[in-house]
Amino acid sequence: MSTFAEIAETFRAAGPDLQLELMRDYARRLPDLPEAYAEMREAGLGAVPECQSPVFLYVEVEDGRVQLHADAPREAATARAFLGVLREAFHEARVSTIEDAPCNPLEQMGLSDKVGLQRRKGLTALYRRVQQAVEYT
Repeated sequence: MSTFAEIAETFRAAGPDLQLELMRDYARRLPDLPEAYAEMREAGLGAVPECQSPVFLYVEVEDGRVQLHADAPREAATARAFLGVLREAFHEARVSTIEDAPCNPLEQMGLSDKVGLQRRKGLTALYRRVQQAVEYT
């Protein structure tokens, strides 16, 4: 597992072509949504309306560790990639890891000027959902 800071540094250090390849890699590595969440997804629970595509995010805390599961269509590559980054950085992490994470993830990754306003809004909403989930534990 990599920390968000490590992932962000890798993105910042990469040129545009390599950043695109990193995004593709994270999109491919996002695991399928566990079957336990299928009913919730079908009921619309966990939907992130700020995203243009149907994106679902489930964040739970068990024994002080974050459990992060998500689903987005394969054609929503940017959302899938960012969800892959979030999962890599935060799944099984301690709550304090998320509490200490930066408040501007796309800027930290060097991507804020590479995605449009609508995508930026959706990706930021995903990140905020993770942060909010641990605030209430």
